[in-house]
Parts: sequence; structure tokens; C-alpha cells
Amino acid sequence: MVTYNKLVRDKIPERIRAIGEAEESRLAVSDEEYWSKLKDKLREEVDEFIENESLKELADVTEVLYAICAFKKVDKNELLRIRKERLRERGGFERRVILIASQEYVKQE
Repeated sequence: MVTYNKLVRDKIPERIRAIGEAEESRLAVSDEEYWSKLKDKLREEVDEFIENESLKELADVTEVLYAICAFKKVDKNELLRIRKERLRERGGFERRVILIASQEYVKQE
């Protein structure tokens, strides 16, 4: 057996069993463990998107973000509201601006 020790989607253990493979899984024992594994999963999914650039990988990143919202009790609509507010105040990335140098402004963000 291969050891993973990582957060996976809820149906993964049953999918493994459905193809006749053995699996060992458990639930996160604490909020601290779950939060740590969520952050690890976000990093993993972002890395996979960077490597693959597929829409499926981007959807996986979004699923982890939704799980983080649920865990932190953040309404997704509130997240979108804040995103729009920051977009209005600071802009997005459409113009592809590359900052070459600055005093300390970026660090204060």
C-alpha cells in the first residue's frame, strides 16, 4: 500500500473499494488537523493546476476554497463581495501589469 496521509474528497475511499482495492482512511481528529490538511490540499491543487492548467484542476482549487469557506464559516457571497470590492479598489489582472520596483507599498498590502 502507498501512504498518502492527505485530505481527499469524501467519495474517494468508496471509489477505491469499488474497484476492489484496499484502502485505509480516517476522519480528521480535530479542527486544527482539518485546517492544516485543507491548507496542504489548497497548495497541492494549486500546484497541480500550475502543472496541468486544466479546467478540472481549476475546479479542484475552487472546491478546496469552498471547503475553506465552509470551515471558516464564510459565506461564499461575502467572499465574492470582498473580491469585487478589492477589484474596484485595486483592479484585477487584466492589464498584465508587472511591477519592477517600489518603495514599500506592496509589502503593506
